Amino acid sequence: MKKILMSLLMTAFLGVFAYSQSTVTTTVANTNGPKVKFESMDVDYGTINQNSEPFRTVKFKNIGKEPLIIKSATGNCGCTVPTWPREAVMPGESGEIKIRYATERVGQINKKVTITTNETEGENVHVLNVKGSINATQDAQGVPANNGTILTPKK
Repeated sequence: MKKILMSLLMTAFLGVFAYSQSTVTTTVANTNGPKVKFESMDVDYGTINQNSEPFRTVKFKNIGKEPLIIKSATGNCGCTVPTWPREAVMPGESGEIKIRYATERVGQINKKVTITTNETEGENVHVLNVKGSINATQDAQGVPANNGTILTPKK
């Protein structure tokens, strides 16, 4: 019984000792830093025909108090390619990110574009949702009709 009690006391003592040795760090958010506000987090192509206009734009504004820098913008596949301003966007100013989707593809669009900024308060990674639907055009549907040749007549 003494061994069990002694083991419990030793475990409790070591637990308190280990807890008191841990350091607690707090970070103070810079509320004067840059802050991006997107007009919309969705890039909606709607329902379009194959090989339609591939570009859409997303507008944003720096609502912070320091210059905003977009460090990177990447699509989650090679069919979605963003272009962003390389220079700093000053406080109160607006900018836009141009997104190109490969509209020769047919079917549903459900992609993501990840934007990384120099924001110091909150999240500095933002995800834009690229969505829509692309219908096949008459020229692109299936195998061309057999119109025959000199060697093989039309069936």
